[in-house]
Amino acid sequence: MNWKDRFSGRLLSADEAVRQIRSGETISIAHVGSEPYALVDALARNADALTDVDMHFMLSLRKEEPHIAKGMEKHLRFFGYFLGGSTRGAVAESRAEYLPCFFHLYPRMLRERGGVDVLLISVSEPDAHGYCSMGPGIDHLPAFRDSAKLVIAQMNRNLPRVMGDSFIHLRDIDIIVEEDRPMPTLAPPTITEVEQKIGEYCASLVQDGDTIQLGIGGIPDAVVTFLKDKKDLGLHTEMAADGIIDLIETGVINNKKKTLHRGKSIATFAAGTQRLYDFLDNNPCFELHGVEHVNNPYVIAQNDNMVSINSAIQVDLMGQVNAEVVKGMQFSGVGGQVDFIRGATMSKGGRAIIALPSTAAGGKISKIVPFIDHGAVVTTPRTEIDYVVTEYGIAKLWGRSLKERARELISIAHPDFRPMLAEEYEKRFGRPLD
Repeated sequence: MNWKDRFSGRLLSADEAVRQIRSGETISIAHVGSEPYALVDALARNADALTDVDMHFMLSLRKEEPHIAKGMEKHLRFFGYFLGGSTRGAVAESRAEYLPCFFHLYPRMLRERGGVDVLLISVSEPDAHGYCSMGPGIDHLPAFRDSAKLVIAQMNRNLPRVMGDSFIHLRDIDIIVEEDRPMPTLAPPTITEVEQKIGEYCASLVQDGDTIQLGIGGIPDAVVTFLKDKKDLGLHTEMAADGIIDLIETGVINNKKKTLHRGKSIATFAAGTQRLYDFLDNNPCFELHGVEHVNNPYVIAQNDNMVSINSAIQVDLMGQVNAEVVKGMQFSGVGGQVDFIRGATMSKGGRAIIALPSTAAGGKISKIVPFIDHGAVVTTPRTEIDYVVTEYGIAKLWGRSLKERARELISIAHPDFRPMLAEEYEKRFGRPLD
């Protein structure tokens, strides 16, 4: 029997679907490549009929989101766990709220806030057994696909069918909205000379047989260019981007030496160009799993020789890392940085790397600072920092005293700011910098 014959009573338009949402309910929305655009656009169109709806959402690949636009806060209260271009303005204007949380605890926090009434997701067309993939952005979805009171899915034939714990059966979807839309894409960044040098230093800390975690942006992409001569790498990462494709296709990443999920590249979401989505489609070498598993530090630590590479906004002379606040305003979020740094630190033979340019604002601001800015936060404490890398070299902080840390960090700061940092060193420790 054709699935449409069996489930015809569940087929609605996007507007009809969101009209099933009631005031006072909590909605959680799939994000990044799995964001159900038809549903969130319909939600915005029908928001006037709703009040006191809590809406939990993370990262969008669109520059603007209609359900978070000005005026929506009267109907939809947005709670974000990681901010991007479409959401940070709403938080800055107090039209929305930021919830600080380690990414692997995101589902737990949602449960402790009362759970999810409505889950809005994207799905692929079903296979012969009735199973649909939830696409390239699943993170918290496995935690709520069975417990949400109402599951509304946008069925999109363009959604890649990604392997792993990413499937949901048609019988577990309450409402199906058929609407095909192009996949949202993220253009590869242009890699600067500074990022190229940082990538080279980071790659020098990666050894054959290591399992790596990479993010997205110029620095991770630069790291990839210097990993092409490595052998038998594994991949266990929060996010997968285009950079992994060549490494997998050339066999640099083959996951043969992994001590967990051997033979498989593991992530909790993916975002990039259409090439990435085509690569992930029905590819058994790559799996997505829920964030409670992928980002759990105790799971990460089961990978021997785990290497995490993350970025930051500031690092102070004690090694404290601010990765989320700029000029006192919430810019991004905790995300999975602490999850992976902690997991890599606990891993047998593991290494955790913070990589950042030495300056910002065209060289006017040092990112190695005496103190974290007033109004900023410590995302990762000094006790968990292993390596810090800039275009001027590698600072080893793990096992170092406060004086030794300060000396290491000053040595990789931009030369224009080293005198100021050396002066601070002398004030703090009562002796000139060696």
